[in-house]
Amino acid sequence: MRIGIVILPDQRWSVARQRWAAADRWGFDHAWTYDHLGWRDLVDGPWFDSMATLTAAAGVTERIRLGPMVASPNFRHPAAFARQVTALDDISGGRALLGLGAGGIGFDSAVLGGETLPPRERVDRFAEFAGLLDAILTTDGIDFDGEWFAAVDARNNPGCVQQPRVPFVMAANGPRSMRLAARYGQGWVTFAGGEDLETWWTSVQLLATQMDRTLEAVGRDPATLDRYLSLDAAPVFSLSSPDAFVDAVSRAAALGFTDVLTHWPRQSSWYAGDEAVLEQVATELLPQLQQLTPGR
Repeated sequence: MRIGIVILPDQRWSVARQRWAAADRWGFDHAWTYDHLGWRDLVDGPWFDSMATLTAAAGVTERIRLGPMVASPNFRHPAAFARQVTALDDISGGRALLGLGAGGIGFDSAVLGGETLPPRERVDRFAEFAGLLDAILTTDGIDFDGEWFAAVDARNNPGCVQQPRVPFVMAANGPRSMRLAARYGQGWVTFAGGEDLETWWTSVQLLATQMDRTLEAVGRDPATLDRYLSLDAAPVFSLSSPDAFVDAVSRAAALGFTDVLTHWPRQSSWYAGDEAVLEQVATELLPQLQQLTPGR
């Protein structure tokens, strides 16, 4: 089991750099930040750019993998974004991961003045976004004229350190987006849903089964797709206590997940918790949890 941590970009770098360095030092497998122009009720507070933050994090870490969770076509164009992804992979020495999603409604979908798309059209746009980003990152000189994006001689030179490109970890809860994850993803991430904890875990199990069926339908070996679970989409914060974290990671492993994500505790609002719990988990429990073998 690989264990990752999400560090929201809501602190000045003088504070944030210590968090990224600690995540690396403690032995987390990957670290992420949200790729938004503003997020939920935190839009009124401090918020920093994801790719600049990740690039800075690459300079204060040595081994941990780094990525946005998740980038979307709400405000990104594949040709410009490919340059940022390539730079992050180069600066980090091939440690970049790329979380991708269709993009939801809210600040990101409204801040540029565009129309808020319904779910079906967001997935249509995501399919085009993922396909064009994949093409640009793997082939130098791409021409494309689609419904949502266009590119003329889009370049990727010198290409990613990781070949053929940075791994995509694709967010998907529905049938169409799962098929996209099966087509383009090296990983799949789900956030699931449910009003209480047991309902949430039931939802996670159903989604895992649905992904199994999707992979079978397209003829892809399930062992070739890493499975990420965002533990804090559950009604209970995973770092509310060490026991809660152990239970969450163990249950994820039993359902076949290869990777889990927790969040750096905040003082209030989203992911409110105690940093002392995080430190205890990281220093006392992380190595044994990483030995868990995903079941099926």
